Amino acid sequence: MEVVTRLRELFRGRNLRLSVAESCTGGLVSHYLTLLPGASTFFEAGVVAYSARSKEGILGVSSVTISDSGVVSEATAREMAERVRSLAGTDYALSTTGNLGPDVLEGKERGLVYIAVSSEGGTLSRQMRLTGDRLENKESAALGALRLLLEVVEGAEA
Repeated sequence: MEVVTRLRELFRGRNLRLSVAESCTGGLVSHYLTLLPGASTFFEAGVVAYSARSKEGILGVSSVTISDSGVVSEATAREMAERVRSLAGTDYALSTTGNLGPDVLEGKERGLVYIAVSSEGGTLSRQMRLTGDRLENKESAALGALRLLLEVVEGAEA
């Protein structure tokens, strides 16, 4: 909860708004953000776009990106973050997409996750390779995404 507490302080203190687009984490990032009171002062919206169809239809991720790179890709994570930030009109957006297992997906191994943070200054993405079971990977992906967001917001503060 330390990372969520720090994010809440930063976002509230700087009057910033956040949106989230989740796939593999299935709403866990949004859940973590709303565990502490006061989330409504900075957390605007969370979208769980689990299927390729919802990534395209709800978020507006390009079908070309999905067909060329797959749903488990850096390009998709970046577009998810950029699109939800635009749709929600927020200062920052965070996204997660990946394969939590147990099987190979799109030829990509279990535990491969991409996270991205979008802001006016651009989009930063990161690859994660997780080795736990499905639940452990989901929790690690959600916390890794929140840590990346904290890193970006703290860097913008400097």
